[in-house]
Amino acid sequence: MIPAGGMLRIEMGLAMAVALALSLVLLARLPGDRPAVRNMVLLLGVCAIAELAGPWIASPALATAAAAVTGLVVIRLAVMFVFRLLLPAARARPARIVEDIAVGALFIAWGLALLRMSGVELTGVIATSAVVTAVLAFSMQETLGNVLGGVVLQLDRSVGAGDWISVDNVSGRVVEIGWRHTAIETRAGETVVLPNSWLMKNHFSVVGSRGESPKPWRRTVLFHVDWSAPPSAVCDALVRSCVEAGIATVAASPAPSAILIDATAGFGRYALRYWLTDPRADDGTDSQVRMHALAALQRHGFRLGTPQEERVLIKDNEAHREALRAAEHARRVDALSRVELFASLTAAERATLAAHLVYAPFVAGDVMTHQGAAAHWLYLVISGEAEVWREGGGARQLVSVLEPGSVFGEMALMTGEPRRATVVARTDVVCYRLDKPGFETVLQARPDVAEAISKVLSSRETELFAHRAPDAQMAPPKSDKDILLRMRRFFALEA
Repeated sequence: MIPAGGMLRIEMGLAMAVALALSLVLLARLPGDRPAVRNMVLLLGVCAIAELAGPWIASPALATAAAAVTGLVVIRLAVMFVFRLLLPAARARPARIVEDIAVGALFIAWGLALLRMSGVELTGVIATSAVVTAVLAFSMQETLGNVLGGVVLQLDRSVGAGDWISVDNVSGRVVEIGWRHTAIETRAGETVVLPNSWLMKNHFSVVGSRGESPKPWRRTVLFHVDWSAPPSAVCDALVRSCVEAGIATVAASPAPSAILIDATAGFGRYALRYWLTDPRADDGTDSQVRMHALAALQRHGFRLGTPQEERVLIKDNEAHREALRAAEHARRVDALSRVELFASLTAAERATLAAHLVYAPFVAGDVMTHQGAAAHWLYLVISGEAEVWREGGGARQLVSVLEPGSVFGEMALMTGEPRRATVVARTDVVCYRLDKPGFETVLQARPDVAEAISKVLSSRETELFAHRAPDAQMAPPKSDKDILLRMRRFFALEA
């Protein structure tokens, strides 16, 4: 029969042996946790000394304290062994806060067990503890909110150590998620401490993952460019500057893109969007992207936009405006003089016609006119290229490509018949549009012009029919007399 004191010494010896074995395994397998394990071993050594000195001192309190502390050491080492060795080996990686909760729960259970073994009635202790807990919970609501926030953040893994997050005007890497707060280290080397309850109540963005293959972060750089630069050309120049720069932190895929996001007084606002591979280099990469883009805009001769303010000074500005109007009118007259359709007009008549031209730009991909539409105007192509398509039977056939100096829609203007083809801008196209009322003023003043124009239209139709694609379906060309008759009816001219 072993005395009670001897049994306690045996149990203490077994507990210390288990703790020593666990500590040796942890020291060998977890180099990063060696300081904490060494502290446990030192504490265990103190308990062993106290246990050995117990019979000499004859102090029951010392023996009880040594047993209590030994139990705490065994619990701490056992939890570390389970959570940091066994579970990771089984590919389970619970949040560190779960380990802390387990340690706390086992410590409480060990404390209650010690009280029970000491002969303390636990019913009264638990009842009193419940009241004290309620009072503490009421008086420490904010602190408990931070603690619960830390638990939730780690359990649901919405954010973890190593993530790069953006909160309001703070951007940095999460270095620690504690019971009360989350610490964020910024690029400036500052550590910003945010209460966990604040993170739970407000939104934040995780812009860089702690995973092995972090997702790229899309960044936007803004530019203001003068309206004298074609928007499509500006977007193309911005994208090329970013792609060809070869910046290490700019992802090749997804590819950069540029868009026109706003039209303001005097300039257009453009956004160059690229994907950043390392969130720590956001400001530096933005700077490099801006420098390459600005250099590209300068090489293309695109001026940066500046806010414009117009002050009306009638005496000085009227002459300037008149000069601008005269220059624009001269450009329109020159455009008309290059068109065979208006060769029979006099200079004065072309000048009259030029006053009725309307500036009409199109962007690549725009449908400039639809087949079958009733639109009584024609277009003069000043710059760019457009494709002429005929539609029928559910198919489309490319008839021709219009280049600068071309005219289309003339039959709709002269005879009022529906559009015979669909015209689509292949590139950005600048046109002048001539409506029926503008041309009617010339015909009413000199009806004989209709005969010369009808011959040009008939000749153009014959030439177009001869050069049609082999599989293109086109109606036979009309005679000049038929076209002249249609023109007289459409414009109500006398025979």
